[in-house]
Amino acid sequence: MNWDDTRIFLAITRAPSARAAARSLGIDQATVGRRLNALEAELGTRLFLRARDGYLLTAAGEAALAAARRMESAALHLRTQVEGQDDEPRGLVRVTCTDSIAVDLLLPAIARLQQRWPQIRVDLQVSAQLLSLAHRQADIAFRNVRPDTPDLVVRRVASWPVGLFASAAYLERFGQPLPEDELRGHHLVAYAPYLENASCLTLAGVPARQGRIAAAVPSSLMVRKAVAAGIGVGEMPLWMGEREGLVRLWPDRRRAHDYDVWMVMHPDLQRTARVRAAAEFLSEAVQGMDGRGV
Repeated sequence: MNWDDTRIFLAITRAPSARAAARSLGIDQATVGRRLNALEAELGTRLFLRARDGYLLTAAGEAALAAARRMESAALHLRTQVEGQDDEPRGLVRVTCTDSIAVDLLLPAIARLQQRWPQIRVDLQVSAQLLSLAHRQADIAFRNVRPDTPDLVVRRVASWPVGLFASAAYLERFGQPLPEDELRGHHLVAYAPYLENASCLTLAGVPARQGRIAAAVPSSLMVRKAVAAGIGVGEMPLWMGEREGLVRLWPDRRRAHDYDVWMVMHPDLQRTARVRAAAEFLSEAVQGMDGRGV
């Protein structure tokens, strides 16, 4: 197995379809199919069963997968060791984070980074999914949950207090909610992933049993925009609500747990000049927003 074909083989095992595998590699779907056929012909065996809902590994494919993973591990180790020798900040840095952090903090920081180090290119992927740093899907990740992988470099760069907010137009229509009423008669904007694991929605430490969820959205930026649109009340870090021009409700109450931001890097890549430079600019941007507003 050569490495180029192995990359395609691994991408297919990790993606739900050949189209998704092609997208992850930045090539077209026809190339994926052609290279897979060539690999199977070279090995003299079928690696996948083609099914309507995707590709299923054969017994030979399972054996090939173990070898492919060892090859990938060796290739990644070689890459990180070689890249660790550079001393000039230039080249590609892959960064992943949530949409709010990207829009409010990282994009302005990338502009400053370009002024200082114009040879660095930043590929910014906005996603709530946890991309793999070990497999080089990202070089730097900003996450609001501390990863438990022991071989990564993890540093908390921010801890933002979280409060309850509403738009002025919403309050004019529905009035101020009272904590003791448990949001009775009020519309709520919820962070959708939270609802999957919580038996009862809690806002600013108050159970919202009497409120009605008007919208559930997949990101913190969408929570802000939904609240700003007057859909309902919602939780967010204090500086985000203030930046959006929203009204803070119950100023003496806040969520029990702050919104933590963790910067995560591969231990080998943190020594490369371009990743180190990018991490410095981007982490300073996040640390500068300390929850006191703008």
